[in-house]
Amino acid sequence: MELQVGDQRIYAYTGNRPFREDQPVLVFLHGASMDHSVWLLQSRYFAHHGYSVLAVDLPGHGRSGGEALDSIPALADWTATFLETAGVTQAALVGHSMGSLVALETAARHPTRGRALALLGTAVPMPVGPPLLAAAERDDHAAVEMITLWGLGDRAPLGGNRVPGLWMMGGVERLLERAAPGVLYRDLKACNDYQHGLESAARVQCPVQLILGSEDRMTPVKTARQLQEQLTGARTVVLDDCGHMMMVERPDQTLDALIAAGL
Repeated sequence: MELQVGDQRIYAYTGNRPFREDQPVLVFLHGASMDHSVWLLQSRYFAHHGYSVLAVDLPGHGRSGGEALDSIPALADWTATFLETAGVTQAALVGHSMGSLVALETAARHPTRGRALALLGTAVPMPVGPPLLAAAERDDHAAVEMITLWGLGDRAPLGGNRVPGLWMMGGVERLLERAAPGVLYRDLKACNDYQHGLESAARVQCPVQLILGSEDRMTPVKTARQLQEQLTGARTVVLDDCGHMMMVERPDQTLDALIAAGL
């Protein structure tokens, strides 16, 4: 599905089902330098079980046009505009990593837009290590290698993909390599610069589900505690033997957690 949002053509995957405004809507927001493809299993399931799905490629990512936006507040305001353009009054926002910050800030800045939140691989604040940020700024492939190594759990180097013949580490690396120059740096800097997330979390009024990985080295479970304290009534699920890329590492368990969240 393609939409004209402002002066840019924006792509959103609908799970190979027609988008219907009379069904509850789920919006999937990807992480830094990624695209809608990280949500294929989860978005297809919900699209075939009574939901309308929009797994969007954020500006400058995947099949969407434009330049990557340079701050989480800008992405949140853009998300609200995207929903309005799609004719969606209210949606459950499902975000991974950078996308979790976008979902959180959207719900805080535009409270009537978010019906519920699911925040995966999240932490507030979400600092990015100086070596990774510097490599991304240089468009050095070392940045892709760092994310691939740190973003996956211990099983990934040995294979671990539930689909025979597919390699988790290679798949993540190829996905990151597809991004246009400068996109990874803009995304990582946006995460690193997002300093008022706890104040935004305190303003969120809708139900929230956190889904974390027990072996996540990029947003470790312990770093989500401050966020949990600010989100009144938030529920948390920790996936065992799972790193930061839970949609790849534990796709079925990730889907089960989203189903159980009652989005």
